[in-house]
Amino acid sequence: MIGLIDANSFYCSAETVFRPDWRGKPIVVLSNNDGAAVAVNRQAKDLGIPKFKPYFEIKAQCELHKVIVLSSNYELYSHISANMMQVIGRFSPNFHVYSIDEAFLDYRRCDKAIPDFRAEGALIRRTVWKECRLAVCAGFGETLTLSKIANHAAKKLPGYNGVCVLDTQEETTRVLGLLDAGSVWGIGRKLSTRLQFMGVNTALDLARLSPSKARKDFSVEVERIVRELNGERCKHWDSSRADKKQIFSTRSVGARIDNLLELQQALSTHAGIASRKARKQNSLCKVMICFASNSPFDDKPVSFKTVKRFPYPTADVTQITKAATELAKELYRDGVRYYRIGVGFIELVDGEHEQGDLFNPTPNDEKLMQVFDGLNHRFGTDTVFLGAQGIQQKWKMRRDKLTPQYTTRWTDLPNIKCK
Repeated sequence: MIGLIDANSFYCSAETVFRPDWRGKPIVVLSNNDGAAVAVNRQAKDLGIPKFKPYFEIKAQCELHKVIVLSSNYELYSHISANMMQVIGRFSPNFHVYSIDEAFLDYRRCDKAIPDFRAEGALIRRTVWKECRLAVCAGFGETLTLSKIANHAAKKLPGYNGVCVLDTQEETTRVLGLLDAGSVWGIGRKLSTRLQFMGVNTALDLARLSPSKARKDFSVEVERIVRELNGERCKHWDSSRADKKQIFSTRSVGARIDNLLELQQALSTHAGIASRKARKQNSLCKVMICFASNSPFDDKPVSFKTVKRFPYPTADVTQITKAATELAKELYRDGVRYYRIGVGFIELVDGEHEQGDLFNPTPNDEKLMQVFDGLNHRFGTDTVFLGAQGIQQKWKMRRDKLTPQYTTRWTDLPNIKCK
């Protein structure tokens, strides 16, 4: 058996961990710069508040129903997710973190030690709630796709109480018949529309599709999905993910940038983020691109891009930041109010087997980078940073409705009063 544990409306649930008075109330969490609703809990959905809508379109509705509207507190979510994964990982000898709120559990070769997977799922739910105060659902199936189906059923279909186990053909057939083909993992909106023209409306219809026809009419990935729905294991999670071939750090700013200094600060910040990602996977950058633009909704949308080719591959934040600061001068134009800024590494090489050069005037300072990353890992991101990023970043991402970072900032530690 393979299990999938998934938190319910994770961003919204994470906000209630330290605010128990918010439990059971409608909550909406907004995206970067408080732009759109990226998380909506069940109570808010019941009020008709849709997900992924721009906030200005649903603001009046939220105020009418007294919905709690919050900015994305990524620092809090990351820490709570890590705690949740530690708890979930105790229930299986092999598990895989799929996303910030989902994890697969592999029970193969130890199925006999679990006589009742429904009881196992209920135990996981109780334990996660007890130790993390997060509501989760558990789904179990013979394949990754079936475990996804089971988890979806545990959330959406009545009668499961948060735990669904597809351990018999009869139960699997019943659940597949109740779900749309579009709800199957890997079947997007476009594929779902094409399948409907073929008479494939439910997940059961998809499971009964000929694998060879699925491959011929669609792709080998759809064939794998069909086989997985029939209990044949075709998908596997990677024990070690392949390194990224390109790394980007880009984001819209909270307040428009209209001067060179702030543009240099923003590019330096993104250069630091990209270099940290490169060092994490032990890669070096050969070519860096920097880009900046105003909003596509402005009267005269403009976009600028420039490229830097390093004479020697590097992931040293000091070298990369210096280059980004210089490139900012090429991107800056008087009168342009910049809205989107970014840095990309488009040519990466393996840093583990770097061939040093005796004549390199600025070799990578690996020991300095180890100390730099070690301090930031231990005490929190940007505990140590380069001055080029600026101290007061007025352009930084806008989060006007941000809750305290209870677990990652000393000043936000919750106070407990005992009487």
